[in-house]
Amino acid sequence: MPRAKTGDTVRVHYTGKLQDGSVFDSSMSREPLEFTIGAGQVIPGFEQAVTGMVPGESKSTEIPPDQAYGPRHEEMTVVVPRDQLPDDLVPRIGLHLTVAKEDGGQFSVRISDVSPTTVTLDANHELAGKPLVFQLELVEVL
Repeated sequence: MPRAKTGDTVRVHYTGKLQDGSVFDSSMSREPLEFTIGAGQVIPGFEQAVTGMVPGESKSTEIPPDQAYGPRHEEMTVVVPRDQLPDDLVPRIGLHLTVAKEDGGQFSVRISDVSPTTVTLDANHELAGKPLVFQLELVEVL
């Protein structure tokens, strides 16, 4: 059987967990994830873990933050007065918002804290700074 290599399109079932065992994502109740190794479609550590596997093989791998979503950057959080939010918005932790940049672009933030007078907006990826544990099964190499 051929081993998965750079340039191959593969289909992978996975379950992603944090170190405490909590599941943050899984393909087990849907179609396997399909991607091309080396195309940058998934985090680098995931690609590296699948490389060399053969169809039908399963394994567990831990991916450090620098091979996943990178480190957390505290400068990517900001505390804003609640009165700067739209009047119809009820802020709650975990809510995702789209924020306009000065140059006309947009970026996504997540509300990470709410007080009576302020809201903390966090532009870090929710998994930034966290080691990730994946259970992988290479379903097929296309």
